[in-house]
Amino acid sequence: MPIIQCPSCGEPTGIWKQPSLAVDCIITIKGTNKLVLIERRDPPLGLSLPGGFVEYGETVEEAVRREIAEEVNCELLGLEQFKVYSNPPRDPRHHTVAVVFTATTQSIPKAGDDAKTVHVLAPHWFPPQQMAFDHAQIIKDWQRSKQWMLDMP
Repeated sequence: MPIIQCPSCGEPTGIWKQPSLAVDCIITIKGTNKLVLIERRDPPLGLSLPGGFVEYGETVEEAVRREIAEEVNCELLGLEQFKVYSNPPRDPRHHTVAVVFTATTQSIPKAGDDAKTVHVLAPHWFPPQQMAFDHAQIIKDWQRSKQWMLDMP
């Protein structure tokens, strides 16, 4: 078996590894511009977009709906794929590729599963220094995309 290097740390490994596949969702409360964030119960700690890992046999759309129902008890409306994030060190646990979606909800979010608490915040007031993973960057990218759409003639 050939020796390969870990793309995150550069250490040699004789084991072929593949990234894990996850889904995250930028959820706004319908009729507002407020985002749903969770405070993570398990490491890595911090605030994050709700989401989780895709299970074998699931589509990414099924996975994001399941994860959002489990974590914040919300039904998603207008689900759309936003962007894929794949930088190997984005998740300190292991290389994880995330398919990020956008959606709205009419539900009142409630913490469940991996969520310690739920926060509903205006997008201009989210604490980037308290965000887990690369979720601060994801929110900034989403804000830029929204601004670009608003600037269109």
